[in-house]
Amino acid sequence: MAEHAEPPAYPVGLRLAGRRVVVLGGGQVAQRRLPALVAAGADVTLVSPSATPSVEAMAEAGEIRWERRRYEEGDIGAAWYALVATTDREANDRASAEAERTKTWCVRADDAEAATAWTPATGRSDGVTVAVLTGHDPRRSAAVRDAVVEGLRDGSLAAPQHRARDPFVALVGGGPGDPDLITVRGRRLLAQADVIIADRLGPRDLLDELPPHVEVIDAAKIPYGRFMAQEAINQALIDHAKQGKSVVRLKGGDPFVFGRGMEEAQALAEAGIPCTVVPGISSSISVPGAAGIPVTHRGVAHEFTVVSGHVAPEDPRSLVDWAALARLRGTLVVLMGVDKIGAIAAALVAHGRAPGTPVALVQEGTTAAQRRIDATLATVAERVRAEEVRPPAVIVIGDVVTEAPDKRTAPAPAP
Repeated sequence: MAEHAEPPAYPVGLRLAGRRVVVLGGGQVAQRRLPALVAAGADVTLVSPSATPSVEAMAEAGEIRWERRRYEEGDIGAAWYALVATTDREANDRASAEAERTKTWCVRADDAEAATAWTPATGRSDGVTVAVLTGHDPRRSAAVRDAVVEGLRDGSLAAPQHRARDPFVALVGGGPGDPDLITVRGRRLLAQADVIIADRLGPRDLLDELPPHVEVIDAAKIPYGRFMAQEAINQALIDHAKQGKSVVRLKGGDPFVFGRGMEEAQALAEAGIPCTVVPGISSSISVPGAAGIPVTHRGVAHEFTVVSGHVAPEDPRSLVDWAALARLRGTLVVLMGVDKIGAIAAALVAHGRAPGTPVALVQEGTTAAQRRIDATLATVAERVRAEEVRPPAVIVIGDVVTEAPDKRTAPAPAP
């Protein structure tokens, strides 16, 4: 006679807001599970003589109550839900027995068969909670969970909303160029957009993944070439938003780091249109990092300064105090300064920076076309001409340029 398969667990979502939850044990299991219980609004009591530093910090912050003692009979009875995660098997058995008597759903970290509830592998994306149970294979549960959540986040798993979603306008920082370096929130909003107004320096590969109905507007500001005036970009954002469309302004790096994002936010505000700002990974940090250059390093640089180089030092429109920058001992990162680097280097040397100061230019950072050119302040202008360096390129000035994970492989400044 064939054996009957074990009945599957019945999935359910517990609404624990304001309801008592008891956690026995303050170790690694509690550290993993407590944040979700707190986020659910549960009234959490931790019963444990000790706790990890992270769990202790939650108690000190008032997120949970901590009773510094061992389990006692009666701890479980008043709870709606219990998590038993101590290293004392006998105490766990007694707590489970109490939960059975008092009809309290109880998870056992040490013995799933003795539990009356199991914790699924969970993930969240855009208001959707994904919970996966695969019996006694938690790794498979986690793998399925990860695949579903990633699909929801990047739009590859179609899950249209059947209830009308309020339109939105978002200024999204796309990061330095590699499509994997956009934030999860930024990628999710792209998947929900009706209109995307995209910069040339944004992660262009992501545009290929968009559904065919999405309108993509090229707002590229290509140096020395065609460009879309900032006023036209502002007006496009406003016009499409007033048509009830969800609009994403996809920008390179971070919207507020030399991205003119505040101008767009102000224009939208003047038109009475709220917008969401989604920060992005700034190229000022990420591009040097991708080229093996730390902008700070112990014993080398305790500071880094990011400046725009689109206006030459001698230009009366310049807002940069180049004399002050030359006196600093830390790292200087220059954005949009390829065509002005000769004048910038000269100004720094004139104000006291050593001509032999190392310089690195990282062109098309984080993309397949990335390349790095090393020089010094004395030689950088000629190196840029000889190597035909073109924007976009991030310029790093300072001793960190010669640092590397293995200093034996660190590139020496060009002669």
